[in-house]
Amino acid sequence: MVNLNTLNSQQRMAAETIKGPVLILAGAGTGKTRVITFRIAHMVERGIAPGNILGVTFTNKAAREMQERVNKLLPKRKTEEKSNRPTICTFHSLCVRILRQHIEKLGYKKNFVIYDESEQLAAVKKILSSISAKGEKTDAGAVLAVLSKFKNGGENSKIFGDESVRALAEHIAKRYESALHACNAVDFDDLILLTLRLFREHPDALEACRAKYKYVMVDEYQDTNAAQFQLVHALTVEHRNLCVVGDDDQSIYGWRGAEVANLLDMEKHFPEIKVVKLEQNYRSTTNILNAANAIIKNNVRRRVKQLWSQKGAGAKIQLQTYDNDEAEAREIVVQIEFLRLTRRAAWKDCAILFRTNQQSRPLEMELRKASVRYHLIGGQSFFDRREIKDFLAYLKMFINPHDDISLLRIANVPARGLSDVTMERLLGASHERKCSVFTAMKNPLVTTTFQANTRKSIEAFVEFIERTRGQLNHNPLTPSLSPSDGERVAQPGEGYFTLARWAENFLNETGYLAELKRLDKDPEVAEGRIRNLRELMATMDGIGNLPAERLDNFLENITLDSDREEEKENTSDAVTLITMHSCKGLEFPNVYIVGLEDGLLPHSRSKVEGTLDEERRLFYVAVTRAMQTLTISHCGGRKKYGQLLPCQPSPFLKELPEELVEHSDEKSKLPVSDATGKDYFAAMRQAIT
Repeated sequence: MVNLNTLNSQQRMAAETIKGPVLILAGAGTGKTRVITFRIAHMVERGIAPGNILGVTFTNKAAREMQERVNKLLPKRKTEEKSNRPTICTFHSLCVRILRQHIEKLGYKKNFVIYDESEQLAAVKKILSSISAKGEKTDAGAVLAVLSKFKNGGENSKIFGDESVRALAEHIAKRYESALHACNAVDFDDLILLTLRLFREHPDALEACRAKYKYVMVDEYQDTNAAQFQLVHALTVEHRNLCVVGDDDQSIYGWRGAEVANLLDMEKHFPEIKVVKLEQNYRSTTNILNAANAIIKNNVRRRVKQLWSQKGAGAKIQLQTYDNDEAEAREIVVQIEFLRLTRRAAWKDCAILFRTNQQSRPLEMELRKASVRYHLIGGQSFFDRREIKDFLAYLKMFINPHDDISLLRIANVPARGLSDVTMERLLGASHERKCSVFTAMKNPLVTTTFQANTRKSIEAFVEFIERTRGQLNHNPLTPSLSPSDGERVAQPGEGYFTLARWAENFLNETGYLAELKRLDKDPEVAEGRIRNLRELMATMDGIGNLPAERLDNFLENITLDSDREEEKENTSDAVTLITMHSCKGLEFPNVYIVGLEDGLLPHSRSKVEGTLDEERRLFYVAVTRAMQTLTISHCGGRKKYGQLLPCQPSPFLKELPEELVEHSDEKSKLPVSDATGKDYFAAMRQAIT
């Protein structure tokens, strides 16, 4: 039995309302994940088939956590078979599931590949190089950003970005689409757009999806864009069993297409909708929540809610002023160490929040000087490392040799006689013949135009690709490949074809591992790169029977789970450094918000773009991360390009109720009581003995 008595009255109402449209307005820290999981378990208990339940969220981490929590609430027999589990996934994963079944109706093959951002950029650069004048340089990243904005159909898509970049993006949009289609590839935006196109052009596919997903829940609904809204609406407009969970006060991703109106205007599309507000906060003290409520009420267009807590008043909010950003960083590190010594607060209990990534530099410098461990969220991802990107390009090429982006990345890595000039000529030939580069490499009419040595290199590369990818179709119960390190070859019946061994084999054959050792002067760095590859290879043999099927699943999970490196649990004792945009959903006992200056928060762009409300929501999100103590600081000057420039306090600081704030200069005048002094001394003595 699912015990709904453990929920508060509003949470219980949300969990019990399972028919018809429902909007659960879940304020910060009000236990929305608990409500969602209890609601799903309650639906199953009431006789709804788990296979008819769909839960959609934005990150793989959230989907995994939700699935695990639902599994714990349901009887074991209900979750042992996959067919008996509710579908809980991201928007993109959902669309991949649908497209793997139906994409052939749109002229693609079922084994389509999903391009990540670097591959999208390469495709855009390739198109720009063919249409740009000699010496003309265009920011491919800016063009790609506009293309994405167009695809997602945001209300501001026509005014997004520089006018010349917009015009260029519109000019190459069809070429970009054709280039991807030619490689049987799609990008992240296409996953949703192709699903919508499928629903429009093939009503039978839409009906099949509606019949399967009779009960739909969407988490973080305030973050949905126009395309995601259309997808949800298409699935639910007939049966109307839609439950959306979100908080308009935490809508902070307008710059990437999110439309808070999707949540604010729910009654327009579902007039009969039931609204349930979750306002009891289980995270923060009353002082912190009162400050947050006071800030956000200055946004006019919002659904009114008032967060409250039973955790007591707690400490006042500390407001501190510094001469410059270096002094700010230095003093915050001192305060963190003071907390550690006097209150036994672990480093991991502290987080420093900032508006822009550039603000982390002085903080990192001071933390290093003080030998304080820290974790910077948003550093280089594991999957952005050169060796990992090369390896994944090889794998994608073996799955689909007509994937030009992947082939061009590794054609001469390591060097095999296929120079940039050679590859440019092959690329030109592929353009002329409207075929892939790989097809051009196999065409004798193309290869005979090269010198004998180059022709041999091309033929050897083609033979290597076909032989290596051919091994993926072996029966998995046949002997494994002969390992390159001289181990005995498995006899029939002994071995099992492992992708890890297959990958190690081709990396050694190409000389890639030796090349890593040669290129890096520091042997430790080279060994680290090889270790990264082997760690990734060890995870390749997952679900699937045939090696090709396992490799397909592996690559799909890698692409769809690109956020997982940033989402890894930081289990070590370390201070968290994080941007305000990245901190949503997290909580810390002690929070330091730095750089509350006009131009940083609100950002200078917000005045031009009319996004002041979103900047205020960003401040609200930052404030509501704090559980016990909150310290906010600003500077009189901040270094930019080595020059100290004057700063003004953020106008948002005036929205903090004076009775909730303690200014640092006021606190410094207060004498420390004998009892407090003794407590501090005792704690410090205990910490160093």
